[in-house]
Amino acid sequence: MLLLNEREVAGLLSMDDLIPLMRSTLADFSSGHAQQPVRAKIPIDRHGSTAYFMPGYVSGSDALAIKIVSLAPGNAQRGLPTHLGAMVLLDAATGAPLALLDARLVTEMRTAAVSAAAADALARREAKTLALIGSGVQAKSHLEALSLVRKLERVRVWSPNAAHREAFAREAVVHGRMPVEAVESAERAVREADVVVTVTLASEPVVRGAWLAEGACVITVGSSSATVRELDGEAVRRARVFVDSRAAASQEAGDLLIAMSEGVIGADHVRGEIGEVFAGRLPGRTSEREITLFKSLGQAVEDAATARLVYERARAAGVGREFELQG
Repeated sequence: MLLLNEREVAGLLSMDDLIPLMRSTLADFSSGHAQQPVRAKIPIDRHGSTAYFMPGYVSGSDALAIKIVSLAPGNAQRGLPTHLGAMVLLDAATGAPLALLDARLVTEMRTAAVSAAAADALARREAKTLALIGSGVQAKSHLEALSLVRKLERVRVWSPNAAHREAFAREAVVHGRMPVEAVESAERAVREADVVVTVTLASEPVVRGAWLAEGACVITVGSSSATVRELDGEAVRRARVFVDSRAAASQEAGDLLIAMSEGVIGADHVRGEIGEVFAGRLPGRTSEREITLFKSLGQAVEDAATARLVYERARAAGVGREFELQG
């Protein structure tokens, strides 16, 4: 069994590879060539955290894995990432464990790669202005990924902590990306933006439909519970909506479920899974003026496919440490 830490995983993954991998993986998922249950979760009320258990199998790559990941918002005050976890990759034929690898970076990168693939299908080709709502690691990863699918010229970032958003803007410049403007409100970031990405831990709406420009593409990532949301009902109502998994969205997509409970949208408002768009079975954007929305919850099949890629590259490069579980 191979042991791979975060630094080793980072050396084996690139966003250029992950974006097409996530596109094909979700196409397989929506075409019936991948399997996963809706993730199980255990709320840890004592610590204000949640543990998630996410098994998935992709038949095309024969990738079978389970991810155990925790969301601990309090880690921000501890100087730790809010998401931490591990993944086990298994041999699909025998069940033998093949690798144990860090899940934090995999989660960060595959999430942004999925968003970039969705934006490539749903955003206007000439989209140039990006609004980032949130300034943590997912905002950084999304900036990298979205820069690969659209020629961004303007980026505005907002998060509740002024120091954090200003530091994010400075760091983007230092790392050679386009200038990023830290702005004083979410509304200022969103108005006239071509692509809007929400990557927050908010429980109440941080983006309102009244702010969205015609033709905008919205990608909402941060909320993964039926009781919290980043978008108000008007934002959802105005948009042509896609999800990564209908089954998961029916249980976890608070942005959609709350809008439905308010009577703003009906049960048929979701047009389909983004994998159906990737597979060519559904159209994505159908006009320059329509608003499109992708609700990302993060799926186990994405993790399984990524883990398999990391493992194969690690074997080829002689990276990682061997250890035995049996004997």
